[in-house]
Amino acid sequence: MRHLRFLLTAACVGLIAGPAWADDAAEIVVTGQGLPRSPGDAVFDVISIDRARLETSASGRMEDILRDAAGFQQFRRSDARSAHPTSQGATLRGLGGNASTRALILLDGVPMVDPFGGWVSWAALDPARIGHVRVTRGGGGSVYGPGALAGTIELSSMGPDEAHAVDASVAYGSRDSIDADATVTARLGGGFLMLSGGHAQGDGFIPVVEEDRGPIDRAARYRQSRAAARAVIPVGAETELQANGSFLLDRRDRGVPFTGNSNLAVDSSIRLVGRGRWGWEATAWLQHREFSSGFASIGAGRATVSQSLDQYNVPANGFGGRIELRPPLGEGVNLRLGGDARHVSGRTEERVVSTNANRVAGGEQNVFGGFAELALLPAPGLTLTASGRVDHWQLRDGKRTEISRTTGALIAANSARYPDRSGTEATGRAGIAWSPPGAAAVTLRAAAYTGWRLPTLNELYRPFRAGSDSTIANPLLDPERVKGIEGGAEYAPLPGWKLGATIFWNRLDDAISNVTIAPNTRQRQNVDAIRSRGIEIDGMATLGEWRAIASYSHIDPRVRASGAATGLAGLRPAQTPRDQASASIEWNRPDTARIGVTARYVAGQFEDDQNSRRLDDALTFDAVAALDLGRGFTAELRGENIANKRVEATVGADGTVERATPRTLWVALRYRR
Repeated sequence: MRHLRFLLTAACVGLIAGPAWADDAAEIVVTGQGLPRSPGDAVFDVISIDRARLETSASGRMEDILRDAAGFQQFRRSDARSAHPTSQGATLRGLGGNASTRALILLDGVPMVDPFGGWVSWAALDPARIGHVRVTRGGGGSVYGPGALAGTIELSSMGPDEAHAVDASVAYGSRDSIDADATVTARLGGGFLMLSGGHAQGDGFIPVVEEDRGPIDRAARYRQSRAAARAVIPVGAETELQANGSFLLDRRDRGVPFTGNSNLAVDSSIRLVGRGRWGWEATAWLQHREFSSGFASIGAGRATVSQSLDQYNVPANGFGGRIELRPPLGEGVNLRLGGDARHVSGRTEERVVSTNANRVAGGEQNVFGGFAELALLPAPGLTLTASGRVDHWQLRDGKRTEISRTTGALIAANSARYPDRSGTEATGRAGIAWSPPGAAAVTLRAAAYTGWRLPTLNELYRPFRAGSDSTIANPLLDPERVKGIEGGAEYAPLPGWKLGATIFWNRLDDAISNVTIAPNTRQRQNVDAIRSRGIEIDGMATLGEWRAIASYSHIDPRVRASGAATGLAGLRPAQTPRDQASASIEWNRPDTARIGVTARYVAGQFEDDQNSRRLDDALTFDAVAALDLGRGFTAELRGENIANKRVEATVGADGTVERATPRTLWVALRYRR
């Protein structure tokens, strides 16, 4: 911790002194990116989403855009306008079963998962300031840290060549919705400064489907404000400093009295990148979260409602650092060495209405790791790579206390201090990619990997209730561990043309699942495993002004369970569809017009671990049309779920169904110069 604070202090001093250095190196132009991609990435299943695709999303939501990589899913089908924030983790390849994120999500190399709960503040990840997205399906010993059980999602901010001096838009949509954002970019010596902000709000839709509604149901409003700043400055002929800061205030309602929630997210990071003969990176980051949420108990016929829980304060903090070194070993050899450290702390403060008690639960986590990755290009068309990590983890100061609001006495039956725990995990991955002689357009690849994830503070210490279903925390949860193999082929005959397929097998041991132990009561438990196998097919074709993109995944995830969870053996994990597909076709004539249509399909899935409540499949269509008006102005029409398909997001124990976004139409005006 002392070393991390020193790194942050040194980087801040560098930022203050940066403009002077920039003046001395006015001819140096920085990129704002990290070190170049490793050639070893060629052995893995990677989906790239470019800036042009980010601009043709009807919703303008990152969690929706990521569905271009079939197999990506959140715990619920709803987006960050109507879903409860705690349900918005992310995973890939059917390794679901609870709401925590099982993919490693990074923005400019910095983890973006909530320190306390493992969910993601998607509203803060504005596509308007993102230049590129890479989705690597498949887990393993990542050079970016632990947590990549199902894959890694890397978001990179726009560089100076992608950004406009001014880029602003305002949109008005269904249900009095407003979505506005603006980004200003200015050159700063040899570097640049980018400021962005946005606001989204709407009266929202009623989540409960019409036939299940009662007098208490109402529209679920949302208000989301965000701001970000990014400065990239040269600090020498071969070194640049990158500083980032972002702010989000996200307020939502769940469509029933007493269910409002609020999330404050503040993130900052500093990264130094050396691009000399010895490539190197040093990164430090800070996270702060303040979350609150209300929960309700609903009476028969949805005619009455009362408050069941007031989660009035969930403060959480995280900070960490990472360093990487790339020694020059000659052409065809790429070695990465480094280490990282993370510390998170948080607690939930709640008023439990049924017992008239105040509850406090939380703790701390530390993870320290080191990594090495070697990529070799021993012959034309051949790539070999191997990497490994060793991590040491600690759980400290875990506790739960409940105090009667009536007497002020400790409720001993619901209070405990949990022993500190620690352990060491060793993980790795290896792979090969080969383009046969005379068939350079064809690449064959294979990979094997292991990875791990530490349970979140939320999973360990906090019980919760959703409707009439309650879930009990478990402070004795073990880390999850994944192992997997995959093989694939890719055919890329021309620039902009690609067709690829991957088959995979994964086993997630000690998978944390919400296990039913009594009617309407679940507990977080480590089940023996989730076994997932399947196939992913992706393609892209470009012909002049036209581009088509498609992605399909078929996954067969199954639970392996014994003991108290024996009843789950052979069942599918909750919220894991077998089939997902996405297809888009775009026509773009620069400075004239742009049209795009996207179809997405998600198969039926089960709400619960016992596979007793089924959510129907859904096929939706989105569309975007933009017309250049001249003088930097563009008019846009956008439509989400234009056929108004019912997309079921959850079904309660009483059969009440909630839906995701219905048809939403937008008219927008954009200005760029």
